[in-house]
Amino acid sequence: MNNPILLENLRSIPDFPIKGINFRDVTTLFKNAECVKIMTDELCEMYKDAGITKIVGIESRGFVMSSALAVRMNAGVVLCRKPGKLPAETIQESYAKEYGTDTIEIHRDAITEDDVVLLHDDLLATGGTMRAAYNLVKRFNPKKIYVNFIIEISDEGLNGRAAFEEGTDIRTLIKM
Repeated sequence: MNNPILLENLRSIPDFPIKGINFRDVTTLFKNAECVKIMTDELCEMYKDAGITKIVGIESRGFVMSSALAVRMNAGVVLCRKPGKLPAETIQESYAKEYGTDTIEIHRDAITEDDVVLLHDDLLATGGTMRAAYNLVKRFNPKKIYVNFIIEISDEGLNGRAAFEEGTDIRTLIKM
């Protein structure tokens, strides 16, 4: 965890998207082949004995590593997207945001009760989006659900873990 090469390559952009936010830009990690390899290796090591069968990538930066992990872990990829982006029948979950609500959805046939699911996104800040994705996946009644992020931000008074019930398996590569 907190691999120095990942930390050196992670870009922070002050006051984006609004004043007072220090945006952690994972695209600098994605464009560096060594960083992608490190992240893939570390994430695969974290879950090597978990029996993961499906990896749910959260729109849109969660798609990158979910695909890389799926190849290495011999798992399928499920896309969790905003409404209207998936072509077949979906189920939805809405959640509160700071200024209103948002909705995410997954194809109705994407996950079965036999699956072991890894939910993946780039960043844990408040936890709202991932909690909605977690609730959505729980409706499929899979054997187990793991939650993973590249970065967890807790140094700015954020506590995204509090959005989840106690006992939820949440793991991150970088804690800030």
